[in-house]
Amino acid sequence: MLGVWAVRQSFPTTSGELSLPELGAPVTVLRDEWGVAHVYSDNAEDLFVAQGFTHAQDRFWEMDFRRHVTAGRTAELFGPDQVETDVYLRTMGWRRVAEQEYDLLEEDTRRYLDAYAAGVNAWIDDNEGLEAGLEYGLLGVTADDYTVEPWTPTDSLAWLKAMAWDLGGNLQAETERAQLLAAGLDEDMVEDLYPVYPTGRHAPITDTDEHRGSAPEADLGRAPELPEEALAAVEGLSGIHAAVPDLLGPSTSPDLGSNSWVVSGEHTGTGAPLLTNDPHLGASMPSTWYQMGLHCTELTEECPFDVSGFSFSGLPGVVIGQNESIAWGFTNLNPDVMDLYLEQVEGDHYVVDGEERPLEIVEETIAVSGGEDVELTVRSTHRGPILSTAEAGADLREIGENPDGGDDAPYEVSLRWTALQPGTVADGLFAMNRSRDWDGFREAASKFDVPAQNLVYADNEGNIGYQAPGLVPVRGEGDGRWPAPGWVSDYDWEEEYIPFDELPSVLNPESGVIVTANQSAVDEDYEHFLTADWDYGYRSQRINDLLDEAIADGPVDVEDMERVLMDSHHGAAEEITPHLLDVEVDGTAAEAQALLADWDRFNEPDSAGAAFYNATWRHLLPLLFDELGEIDMSSSSRGMYVVTRLLEDPDSAWWEGSGADGRDEVLAAAMEAATAELTELLGDDPAGWRWGDLHTLTATHESFGTSGIGPVEWLFNRGPVESSGGSSIVNATGWNAAEGYGITAVPSMRMIVDLADRDSSRWIHLTGNSGHAFHPNYDDQLELWARGETLPWAVTEEAVRKAGTDELTLVP
Repeated sequence: MLGVWAVRQSFPTTSGELSLPELGAPVTVLRDEWGVAHVYSDNAEDLFVAQGFTHAQDRFWEMDFRRHVTAGRTAELFGPDQVETDVYLRTMGWRRVAEQEYDLLEEDTRRYLDAYAAGVNAWIDDNEGLEAGLEYGLLGVTADDYTVEPWTPTDSLAWLKAMAWDLGGNLQAETERAQLLAAGLDEDMVEDLYPVYPTGRHAPITDTDEHRGSAPEADLGRAPELPEEALAAVEGLSGIHAAVPDLLGPSTSPDLGSNSWVVSGEHTGTGAPLLTNDPHLGASMPSTWYQMGLHCTELTEECPFDVSGFSFSGLPGVVIGQNESIAWGFTNLNPDVMDLYLEQVEGDHYVVDGEERPLEIVEETIAVSGGEDVELTVRSTHRGPILSTAEAGADLREIGENPDGGDDAPYEVSLRWTALQPGTVADGLFAMNRSRDWDGFREAASKFDVPAQNLVYADNEGNIGYQAPGLVPVRGEGDGRWPAPGWVSDYDWEEEYIPFDELPSVLNPESGVIVTANQSAVDEDYEHFLTADWDYGYRSQRINDLLDEAIADGPVDVEDMERVLMDSHHGAAEEITPHLLDVEVDGTAAEAQALLADWDRFNEPDSAGAAFYNATWRHLLPLLFDELGEIDMSSSSRGMYVVTRLLEDPDSAWWEGSGADGRDEVLAAAMEAATAELTELLGDDPAGWRWGDLHTLTATHESFGTSGIGPVEWLFNRGPVESSGGSSIVNATGWNAAEGYGITAVPSMRMIVDLADRDSSRWIHLTGNSGHAFHPNYDDQLELWARGETLPWAVTEEAVRKAGTDELTLVP
């Protein structure tokens, strides 16, 4: 009974009446059986006060934990083991940048942020210890003197930096390319691993005739001439990519991305558009998203919100969703907005064009629960922070010749990144929430600087559109794919970014369909360089093909959109499987190989063929790419595309030297290894193997879920659940082939907006709206999500009241 009492202490009050002195007038919060909250207010400030209070009721631990992450203060909670992560995050300076953003924002945005913080703080004032969350009871073990601090607008803004990091660009690819050069691969072999996007096979989002631009994109450049010793400095960055994932989800996963598409009314039975979105993010418990609605009781210029969708706990407003006039969705544009520079550092100075410049120095103190404070010196160039000493224990090393031929000097690595300059994305989010038409939406998008996204749009007038917003740099020398010599100013970014009006944008294309799934946003004729590191288009092309089929069978409806979202067809397997069938193997491996002949190329849970194919893929990668060391091709679309190209070239050097020389020997060895592993895991009858027995998700609590303490993990983690899909599949349940078959990245939510009838829309997210373990809404969506089901989305007040189970009145 004591345990039940302790768990229930943090459950929120959702019915009756509560006093909230920060309000100017009463506010109503309606909730349905899934814990989805809809807030109704007479004025905008009260609306966001109530949102802050409601977020805190359900998700305050998540909010508190997130602000510690973004500020580099996790060691205050969890002790010395987190110092390395905090060193890196303080070096990046997310919190310092967020502190500068508040004063840049519009007056209304600041008022909304202030009101939201007031609502959170009203909740904090009345809740502490177990009343605040079960996590705070456990926190006494690692931080027994911890006191919750008041919430501030900066806490909200800082989380946007974390999402920008998750969706930031090609930092890992740029690092890997340099590491491969440093390891001795020649540049042509490195380029084999990063081929040009195949626009002829997988359609880009737009073509140049649909928008601005006529000059051909510049050819990809060669790597800059760099001393070998300077490239060695990049080796030290390998640990940086592993520093943050445990806190933010798998930040370096190639499966982070999203699907979104919009179909115009000419193809639907209602004559109105349908808009679909499913952002792919790291799997976490609770889900990244919080479902809710924000409604002014009367729409006026002073109170312009009637919006419903997916929010981030800790941030006011709705990130993705619909209002009474429009709907919108996001996928990651993923332009190259991160550049590494090799810097020649001499003491407290660095060299540019033969002249010394002073480093910017910031002193930081990291408080450590159960340990001594750690003093940190953060050094930055005019481009950004120096990362190469952000790993614990890293030292300055004199590792090469001065580029100018002088004395030995150390080389270090700095980062230029658009997110490390103050921006106005918060203005953009609120403007998007209150947009009423395409022009207003584009105006809102113009403020959405980081992270750069693909935005799809539909409105109740029948328009559909696409807009790419964000800051995308224009470089002097180089194309950003390789670390640049920082001692040469020619490689700096130019002062101006690609103009917003020259970013890809389409309104009402002739096809009546827009598909974005992280593929190339543009064709070869687009005039600016966005990136060379796109997703390679297996998902996007499959969605295009499925929509073509649905339109041909027409008219298209919500159920068609649901079927596309859950499609598990493996496009790369269509090209790779025939080569596997041509290879000779014996015994049980031959029985397993025979499964592939009948396999329909769908990754369904009951499929034995899918289990064997994916196991073969997992074992093929290290055999084929043994030269890469710890750099793996994983399950990414790039890896798939590279392998399909190599299969057509049996004489490629990549097939040699793995212990199984030649293409057919390597393929046979991969199937033999897959057979051995699946026999051990699933039994000796290949016909009984199931993809679903391998491909499961355990929704893991982002702070206590990997504690290593069984009872604690039992309290907070949920699952496992099996799912269809896989990497680079429309149902993008990503997995890391180097580690196993478990799901690491997921469609974090799924939504379908019906512009003909807002209440006919559908939605779901990964786990549940509550962040309180054992609350009925903690994991009530998880099984539904795994099966591909969605929930009715009540949007209008009539539908919300009909679906409501709880009504809470907040009074001044």
